[in-house]
Amino acid sequence: MHQPVLYKEIIHVLRPTRGGKYVDGTLGAGGHAYGVLEASSPDGQLLGFDRDPHALAVARDRLKPFGDRATIRHGSYTGLEAELQQMGWETVDGILLDLGVSSMQFDRPERGFSFKEDAPLDMRFDPAQDVTAADLVNTLPEAELAGILYRYGEERRSRAVARAIVRQRPVTTTRHLAQIVAAVTGGGKIHPATRTFQALRIATNRELEAVESVLPQAIKVLSTGGRFAVISFHSLEDRLVKQFFRQESKDCICPPEQLICTCGHEAVVFEVNRKPIRPGPEEIEANPRARSALLRVVEKK
Repeated sequence: MHQPVLYKEIIHVLRPTRGGKYVDGTLGAGGHAYGVLEASSPDGQLLGFDRDPHALAVARDRLKPFGDRATIRHGSYTGLEAELQQMGWETVDGILLDLGVSSMQFDRPERGFSFKEDAPLDMRFDPAQDVTAADLVNTLPEAELAGILYRYGEERRSRAVARAIVRQRPVTTTRHLAQIVAAVTGGGKIHPATRTFQALRIATNRELEAVESVLPQAIKVLSTGGRFAVISFHSLEDRLVKQFFRQESKDCICPPEQLICTCGHEAVVFEVNRKPIRPGPEEIEANPRARSALLRVVEKK
């Protein structure tokens, strides 16, 4: 099977060892998890989350050789702390998040993540979720829709795009939406609908809210010396992770102009890499989607 992004780097920075406990919050097809379980043989354990039942079916099959060393849960990593309590795991030795849409989701037209083929405008990670991208496109007020496109897609012409969408409602397919956006924004180095599709996917799945929720949980449940690795694919996610890691690695977070510390904040982690780890040329050539991947890692003090 296709190897996940930054596979070797993840195994290197997480340093799986025998007897360790690990969490893969974005299990996908189980590629990273397979490597962690293999490196932590014979008795390392892993808890894997994913919101996509199709991905979980693939992961279960892939991780069968490890038997009950792999525990798989259908759900969001936002329930990390509660799930660990139920399992009786007080701390874990490593946590991984590989954020964004997976290749399996992107390559299935019926999931509605891509504009390369015509399909229903869906974009849900979990097909059981109530709200789809089509629901947002066809029900949100124009101003709110424009805000989503600007905030999550960094679309400079967000107001014009939102206005055009509202005028042509109902918009129910990926091709129709892509055509509307292209007519407003024109061409460029990337497809003109890329930012709009990114924004709607993030909003549909509440991705940034999920990341904000899990970051403090992950730091809390890490054991001393345990590591937390996050792969992000766009600036919004990476900014959240970077700012949180920087904050939690400082002894004082008072404003710079304040001469005396009053916050009482203490560093609980240190940054393993101040600059993000990026895929090498060989990986990018083999998997062009890896080119925007950024890996940040912290270790619990």
